[in-house]
Amino acid sequence: MANRMRLAHCSDLHLLSHEGARWLDLANKRWIGAMNLLSNRSRHYHVDAFEDMVRDLNDSGVEHVLCTGDVTNLALRQEFAFARERFDRLALGPLGVTVIPGNHDAYVAEGVPLFAELFGDYAACDPGWEWTAADAGSPDDGADTADTADTADAREQLRWPIVRIRGELALIGTSTSRATPWFTAYGYLGAGQLGRLARALRDPRLSGKVRVVAIHHPPAGARAESRIRGLRDHAAFAAVIAEAGADLIVHGHEHRDMTCALAGPDGPVPVRGVASGTYFHNKPERSARYRIFEIADGSVASDRVRIWDPDRRSFVAEPAPNRPGTGPGTGPGTGPEPLPTRNQQQNLT
Repeated sequence: MANRMRLAHCSDLHLLSHEGARWLDLANKRWIGAMNLLSNRSRHYHVDAFEDMVRDLNDSGVEHVLCTGDVTNLALRQEFAFARERFDRLALGPLGVTVIPGNHDAYVAEGVPLFAELFGDYAACDPGWEWTAADAGSPDDGADTADTADTADAREQLRWPIVRIRGELALIGTSTSRATPWFTAYGYLGAGQLGRLARALRDPRLSGKVRVVAIHHPPAGARAESRIRGLRDHAAFAAVIAEAGADLIVHGHEHRDMTCALAGPDGPVPVRGVASGTYFHNKPERSARYRIFEIADGSVASDRVRIWDPDRRSFVAEPAPNRPGTGPGTGPGTGPEPLPTRNQQQNLT
């Protein structure tokens, strides 16, 4: 088929490696995550699943791979290095793979520069799309202080959103990844990044492209509104989409498949979340997976899911009865998502 490409979307890999970690490294908020790993997370998240996914992606011949964050658990240097080594096994390389950070990749403040150092080429703007200090915004327009202060963190935030054009696909990657207080996992973009996102989406260079916005936190529905683990500026994000439009928004964070929509200037914009790529549980709908979107003739034509079979050490097509529809509001499980209990929220932070 002419003008056809496939975009694979995975998220929330939580690749485990703490070899060489010192107790001092686990100080502050990392104590919470360390206890969570010992009691819960390490039993459910499997590096084997990602290694099998890499093999499946390499065999599938997809044209681009997107990961919407949480490649680590505690934002330790050795975790980022461990994850990077495994991402480097993807045959497409950094030009064909895009990774944006999640809240676990900024579990503590030093995670932000570590992500930039070890995953920078997987999150690099195409030439000509870099932002400068003139694009930072000002305190008068409500921009975050982190976006305007002359700090390393401010310079890191100024790189977002990233724009990567691959054939018909225009991928706009955002960062909601900020260090947050204990027992919270919320995210926010900030007015500066939201302004740059609007400019990118309206840029005439993207005319005729399929604009896919990647974000870690869900930007729509009840879960976006959670003060504990939602997207603090979800309403402002929705306003950008309503004015500038997009063809598809994809996210992770909630470790489950989700379907929603935001209003756009030409009709509803689908918002699709994907479950963790490495999680294995007795609930089939929560099992490790990734989704492939097929882009053809200027639109997202279809999507399909591949699910991990640990016994076969491979990913297989999702059984048809469980496969949701391609449009917003269709298929099983697309109604309002129940909010997690407080214990579930703490297990996910």
